[in-house]
Amino acid sequence: MNNYIQKGTPQYWRAISALFLGTLASFGIMYCTQPLIPIFSKEFGLNPSVASLAMSVTSGGLAISMLVIAGLAGFLDRKLTMAVSLLGSAILAVASAFSNDFTTILICRAFQGVLVAGFPALAMAYINEEFEPGITGFVIGIYISGTSIGGLSSRLLVSTLTDFFSWKIALVCIGILYLTISIWFCFGIPKSKHFLPQKHLPQHMVSDLLQNLRSPVTLRLYLIAFAIMGSFSAVYNYIGYSLMAPPYNLSQTAVGGLFLLYLLGTFSSTFMGGMADRFGSASILCLSMAIMLVGGIVTLMASLAFKIIGLAIFTFGFFGSHSTATGWVGKSCLGDKAQAASLYLLFYYFGASVIGTVGGLFLSSYGWPGVILLSGFISGVALLLSIRLLTTETHRAMPECVES
Repeated sequence: MNNYIQKGTPQYWRAISALFLGTLASFGIMYCTQPLIPIFSKEFGLNPSVASLAMSVTSGGLAISMLVIAGLAGFLDRKLTMAVSLLGSAILAVASAFSNDFTTILICRAFQGVLVAGFPALAMAYINEEFEPGITGFVIGIYISGTSIGGLSSRLLVSTLTDFFSWKIALVCIGILYLTISIWFCFGIPKSKHFLPQKHLPQHMVSDLLQNLRSPVTLRLYLIAFAIMGSFSAVYNYIGYSLMAPPYNLSQTAVGGLFLLYLLGTFSSTFMGGMADRFGSASILCLSMAIMLVGGIVTLMASLAFKIIGLAIFTFGFFGSHSTATGWVGKSCLGDKAQAASLYLLFYYFGASVIGTVGGLFLSSYGWPGVILLSGFISGVALLLSIRLLTTETHRAMPECVES
């Protein structure tokens, strides 16, 4: 009799709730400053690309940390690492609220990125290792839905509290909230039963990482991760500049309300993850990427209603793409699952850091159409890679992963 976590059991619900809340906290911490980018521009006299560093340095720190975690994943205890990640990043969220200059904010945000990386990297490995194989796509969908709700709740809460009080009070409040969630995670998540720490020497780290880059399938998935997250970050980093300016003149709270569209991501990630289990990852990934492209184009219309509809379509497509690609990496990697997941997230957040910042230059030069031009180009490249993966999936079976 196997000892995998099986659907419907008490252990399953305990694991699901802990992972969901932990994901909500980790991604809430990551994205809590995104609606504050226009506020930082005004308060500190910064242009959009510089103000966006409040997000980009976190993504960059996270990407660098992912590289280390990817190499050490075979040695790191899953539960302990995820717990330290959540607790440390929540404490820094509170500390950043007491910053009086933008440089100090960036330092806190960079260290938050380094710390918080431990959760998403090992959460995906935990899911692939501990849950019975037939439900991993669904569970990853639940995990991805936690990312959308976490991002949504933190942005919405920060926007509202900033409008009524200040951005500093907003950051203190969410920091305390996520610290409470982190403590619950420590008690709620079951210990790993299938993780066996690797015994080979650390000098094998680089060769193990390279093994995951040798597969054309996983390499394309990593590039897709870079593209979709870069495109998504560019759109959401700068949508506030467009909608808070004439002719829309929306308030900070109203702009924060746009992140309610992340609820579509909660549905999309779970739905598309299940569809990928039934119909194949490649076809669902192509469909999700196409939806993402269409949504971006619709936001170019002048009507506020169409901009919101386009953003909704774009968001649905993004979370469907991310959920499908994430699950596929766990199935197609040539090496260690945790390292494969960490490399995926390395590319994913490096895309957020690079394209998210470059988008500010396009906004300054060409306005909102410039942001969509950049996003559309990057998404189009990702769609081409997805189409190539579709042909690959139909001609050969995917290699199996090596267990940690």
